[in-house]
Amino acid sequence: MASPMKLLILQMSSIGNIVLSTPVVRCLKKQLPGAVVHFCTKPDHAPIVDSNPYIDKVHYQAGSLYRLIRQLRAEQFDCVIDLQNNFTTALIRKALGVQSYSVDNLGFRKWLYVRWKVNLMPSQHVVDRYLEALQPLGVKNDDFGLDYFIPYKDQVETDWLPPTHRDHYIAFAIGGRHATNRLPIERLVELCSKINHPIVLLGDKRDRVIGEQVEKQVGTKAIYNACGLFNLNQSASIIQGAWVVFSHDTGLMQIAAAFRKKVFSIWGSTTPNFGETPYKTSYLRLEKSGLSCRPCSLTGSGKCPKGHFRCMNELPFKFEEQQSRQQKENLD
Repeated sequence: MASPMKLLILQMSSIGNIVLSTPVVRCLKKQLPGAVVHFCTKPDHAPIVDSNPYIDKVHYQAGSLYRLIRQLRAEQFDCVIDLQNNFTTALIRKALGVQSYSVDNLGFRKWLYVRWKVNLMPSQHVVDRYLEALQPLGVKNDDFGLDYFIPYKDQVETDWLPPTHRDHYIAFAIGGRHATNRLPIERLVELCSKINHPIVLLGDKRDRVIGEQVEKQVGTKAIYNACGLFNLNQSASIIQGAWVVFSHDTGLMQIAAAFRKKVFSIWGSTTPNFGETPYKTSYLRLEKSGLSCRPCSLTGSGKCPKGHFRCMNELPFKFEEQQSRQQKENLD
């Protein structure tokens, strides 16, 4: 009888990508009898992986890469699964010297799309590309979507929110890693003014000032600025309790998908064509189509290279029209 496999998953890039990796973790654990699954990532991602019951042990890249490799070598893995496939993860794979499988990160196609606007991207979600890399192991997509596990201590109780937001609210993740991924303040105000439900604004401490301005300018609307008041797991708990979720292209968008929420996903300089739309949940893309300058970057940037920021400044908020157009695109 063959001994159980000891597997290492490499994924260090972002909160969103860690959440998008969860089907891989689950499918490996449940489909390979006795599999021991380790996960290697950055310390910032600890809230996501530490509570995942399908992960047996987590390794963190903090400081020396050489020290991390020595730590990983000592584990004597049977197989490495590289879901990032960049220079660092390739070094780790080579140093461990065991059987490995890597996702195709489509780097050249993405470069063509950003640099020359030549779209050769496949109509395939990144999660499906992740799982495609596992086919030699006999692992298949179970179609159960994304996972997110919130420890009991981070479950947000009803009375932690204002009375106006305890029964029925919309969560709006207003943050974003880069400026070109976020709506300008005046457009945030415009969008919030069109939402006829109590809104909880989510983001980190850097987003709190923006949230305060939105809260003040919208005025009579029931807006609760929760930016910077809750940690990642607590923000996820607020999303879990929301009716629907509005979000920029961020990790909270993927967390909303993990809870099967209806998502209004807002796209600026990046594009859903990179394959990172909300997975296995209902969603509506809010984006300015027909711009020859978009996408201008792979993950976003500090400012619009053209100076006009049309992708966000001219993004339409006509939800019914956009929903009809997206449904037509899906049929085509």
